[in-house]
Amino acid sequence: MSTPGLRPQGNRLFLKKSVAQIQKEAAKSELKRSLGPINLMSLGIGAIIGAGIFVLTGQVAAAHTGPAIMLSFVVAGIACGLAGLCYAELASTMPVSGSAYTYAYGTLGEVFAWIMGWLLVLEYGVAASTVAVGWSGYVVSILKDFGVAQSLFPTIAYAGGEGPQWATPLVQAVIGEGGNTFPLTGTFNLVAALGIAAVCALLVMGVSESANINNAIVVIKIIVLLTFIAVGISYVDPANWVPFIPATPEGGTWDQFGTGGIFRGAAIIFFAYVGFEAVSTAAAEAKNPSKDVPVGILGALFVCTLIYMAVAAVMTGVVPYLELASPAPVAVAIDRMGLEWADVPLASAPGGQLNMIAFLIKIGAITGLSSVMLVLCYGQTRIFYTMARDGLLPKAFAVIHPQLRTPWIGTILLGILIAICASFLPISILGDLVSLGTAVAFSIVCLSVIFLRIKHPDMPRPFKVPGGVVTAGLGILACLALAGFNFAPMIQNFQNGNPLPLTILAVYAAVGAVIYAIYGFWHSKLAKGIDITEENTLSSPAAALGGDVDNKKD
Repeated sequence: MSTPGLRPQGNRLFLKKSVAQIQKEAAKSELKRSLGPINLMSLGIGAIIGAGIFVLTGQVAAAHTGPAIMLSFVVAGIACGLAGLCYAELASTMPVSGSAYTYAYGTLGEVFAWIMGWLLVLEYGVAASTVAVGWSGYVVSILKDFGVAQSLFPTIAYAGGEGPQWATPLVQAVIGEGGNTFPLTGTFNLVAALGIAAVCALLVMGVSESANINNAIVVIKIIVLLTFIAVGISYVDPANWVPFIPATPEGGTWDQFGTGGIFRGAAIIFFAYVGFEAVSTAAAEAKNPSKDVPVGILGALFVCTLIYMAVAAVMTGVVPYLELASPAPVAVAIDRMGLEWADVPLASAPGGQLNMIAFLIKIGAITGLSSVMLVLCYGQTRIFYTMARDGLLPKAFAVIHPQLRTPWIGTILLGILIAICASFLPISILGDLVSLGTAVAFSIVCLSVIFLRIKHPDMPRPFKVPGGVVTAGLGILACLALAGFNFAPMIQNFQNGNPLPLTILAVYAAVGAVIYAIYGFWHSKLAKGIDITEENTLSSPAAALGGDVDNKKD
């Protein structure tokens, strides 16, 4: 009997999985289906609301947008919304682990699938490291409120700055008159590494347990942010919103305020939206993926965009935007409100007083960033699980624990690598790389929708992108434009004698190419004609290059 099998077409680098094969993989998945629409939406909100609210918002407002950061959120939200619609269509059609990687494998071919998988390492693994560094800063800050930080994390000096020992990365970025320098600090960020370790331990225990904890965290941080908005409204001074779009200063660059600053701001805070893609990664563990995943993606995007804009409005209304250049801008706004009624006596606190509202905000930041790390690490482990199952990465990343039903070895290995990055690298060097990789990945997803609409117009689609090819094309343009606004500063830095960002990008791309050349190319199960749902060898490798393959039914 003939069953739908592997139908890659073209030369070796452009082997494609058939959609039927991808759907068969979804049906045969070993992963436990335990997530409903609320879990999925919560997963997306947990990933999106984090670094964007608690870290990036103030820095972008101070350096690029002023009060017009609200418009930057709209621009970034529109681009993500276009991509999110495409993700929802693909996830409803191919509800598998692997997300954009699998979509590229079924539409554009193996080499594009590898590129997508490698881009998603930037989106998930490097982003998780970046968030962990911000998380460690809030942990130390809250310990300062209790007067114990100095004894646990004494301040150390390095060239161009100072920071807490065991909570500062080994490499630090220092901005000076001669440009950026990257001195060694003589310590490493142990706090960030421990945060990643705790998150990965939860993921090893099981996705349903992790999702339940994430649900609780999402509720806490939404309550905290709504409290900030409700309390802060009465302290807003409309004069701080004038001018709403500050003019570019004389001698300034194109991305310092003005229209250019709005788009540059949107490109930076694009990093804050990357989490919604993790919802599609969870499709293989959703109870009813064709209906639940679109609800999770679009619902998370809508809720988070509204919250982002409201928090940004209050923040820039309470504090003049130039004073928000802080790693904890929400805390700056709370301090500016002078909420003396919220002070409570605490002997160990500086001044003998602890402000309960500021304390609550920092708790919200810690829990919020914790949930971001959880979802990003979750997404990364599932991407590597799928790539290893396809033979493009070593088998260790696809080993499922017999009781926990999670890819436990891969989770531990990735946790170690992500913790190392968080320990050694500063947050400022990685933000543009994450946003750049994410924007390119999103554009490939939109391209995949166009390919399937043209090649397989009659394919059942439980969810369809409104506008079809036109909407997907607009998504490509929007995402590539934001990628360009992140790439342009790297070129400028290179021209100004600071090649580090471009060097990191080039080395990262080269490492990915080498891994594929020496391992993935030779171990690809698709090229060998192996059906990964049965681990039965097809008639020949040539069968994988042709059309239908005859196999026995189960």
